[in-house]
Amino acid sequence: MKSIISEKVAALQPSGIRKFFDIVSEMTDVISLGVGEPDFDTPWHIRDEGIYSLECGRTFYTSNAGLKELRQEICRYVKRKYHADYALDEVLVTVGGSEAIDLAMRTLLNPGDEVLIPQPCFVSYLPCAVMADGVPVTISLKAENQFRLTPEELKAAITDKTKLLVLPFPNNPTGAVMSRAELEAIAELVIRHDIYVLSDEIYAELTYEGEHISIASLPGMKERTILMNGFSKAFAMTGWRLGYACGPKEIIAQMTKVHQFAIMCAPTNSQYAAVEALKNGDSDVEEMRRAYNGRRRFLLHAFEEMGLPCFEPTGAFYAFPCIKEFGMTSEEFATRLLKEERVAVVPGSAFGDCGEGFLRISYAYSLEDLKKALERLRHFIQRLKAEKQS
Repeated sequence: MKSIISEKVAALQPSGIRKFFDIVSEMTDVISLGVGEPDFDTPWHIRDEGIYSLECGRTFYTSNAGLKELRQEICRYVKRKYHADYALDEVLVTVGGSEAIDLAMRTLLNPGDEVLIPQPCFVSYLPCAVMADGVPVTISLKAENQFRLTPEELKAAITDKTKLLVLPFPNNPTGAVMSRAELEAIAELVIRHDIYVLSDEIYAELTYEGEHISIASLPGMKERTILMNGFSKAFAMTGWRLGYACGPKEIIAQMTKVHQFAIMCAPTNSQYAAVEALKNGDSDVEEMRRAYNGRRRFLLHAFEEMGLPCFEPTGAFYAFPCIKEFGMTSEEFATRLLKEERVAVVPGSAFGDCGEGFLRISYAYSLEDLKKALERLRHFIQRLKAEKQS
């Protein structure tokens, strides 16, 4: 009898994050610092617009590419914030940023095309590349470089089969950010070797030192970049499931065709709410960013006091402390911390092999929860150090 399951699907490994939190779901009195979701409610004026759209009976399909009004606002927003100029036919509204990643890879990749994926990184890139018949080639980023992609690392990974570079900055899980000068060096290599870039900028608004720089804004890069973003992180709209992709119209047209057959269109009331977010949500984003920045500094100070090495993250809402000194794997450390202190974090190995020896700790939680969890982490580390000395 032939196997009922596709071999390609069966070979995919489940998310290391979900695997770990299956354990958490069965426990009580757990403080979780593991999920990458804002603890803020969607701002009221955005929710109100979504409610109003339902009250008006706006329960119809939109065009496949998304509401014209929303795509217009995305063009204005991206130009205002990231200095990248797009037309309506260069924008596609998607069901979250994750669909944009999937669509871009399915549209660009032929069987055997290589996709360069800097790790540690968001867990979806590699399986999306595999499902699109691409060949994932991981680039191990280093703590001594603050987990930024260097030109030397990129150059060493490029072959004549390289088609696409994933550029995941600001980074999940490390909080690393690329400067303009660093992106210019990457862009020079990308242009020289005729590579396309999938720039995941979902955490762009959560940049704490200087402004976010999009590689699409650099000379010669707009025509070879798919800029991907969404509303989940900046506007606390995770459950609204809305994202977007900007890129060359020839690529966006093909992505829209795949989207048409797989999805039809993004949720209509979410799209109307997103128009309001882009028009009038700047102050909300700034308020949340200030709160995250305060928590970030609190977290780093606590790590320093307990002697836990951690480079300073300047984007997203994650820290990536090193736990190598304790002589156990990331999963062993996280499992013991969960069972002994009831604190949930994510093993760094969930984000690629080079994440081994680190933990992802999210500070998208209240200061009260952070204080409680860090006190428990402090007790745990003190106990581990005492065990080493005995």
